[in-house]
Amino acid sequence: MKEIALHILDIAENSISAGARNITIDIHEDLTRDRLTITITDDGKGMDVAEIARVVDPFVTSRTTRRVGLGIPLLKAAAEACQGGLTIRSAPGQGTTLTVLFQHSHIDRMPLGDLPGTFLTLLIGYPNIHWTFRYRVNNQEFLFDDTPIKQELDGVPLTEPSILAFLRNILEDGISRLQESRGE
Repeated sequence: MKEIALHILDIAENSISAGARNITIDIHEDLTRDRLTITITDDGKGMDVAEIARVVDPFVTSRTTRRVGLGIPLLKAAAEACQGGLTIRSAPGQGTTLTVLFQHSHIDRMPLGDLPGTFLTLLIGYPNIHWTFRYRVNNQEFLFDDTPIKQELDGVPLTEPSILAFLRNILEDGISRLQESRGE
């Protein structure tokens, strides 16, 4: 994968496959410490220690559609190549937290990519999941929690064209405002 947003999409879909009903994606660009940290937390079925060890193995997958699972091992390798790493905290019945860390300024760090598009894809593609997206640059924050919007819509589909445009606008504006604050 060529951008971090695609890795986020892959990991979030793993969370959904694990039965998660609540997924939080937290991205923090700490420019003063030269760190990019991405944390994805879910309340899915969780994993035991042996499953956690297997999930970073590129030749193991729980999917039935293919025999290897490359998403997490590739992300781990990309982070390690950029002076970072990947950790997974999980327990059966308690969900999973995956954290990946990159040296922000590392020349080999892949770009963040289309975060608004990724978040919108997850929100629209999986409307029964409670999504929380948090994006921070240093001490500034954009927080998107879908609960108030879904409550206000009271059953109106998120794919309604005017709702879709509204959601896209919120995500694009919130993220671009912070990216502009760091000079992008």
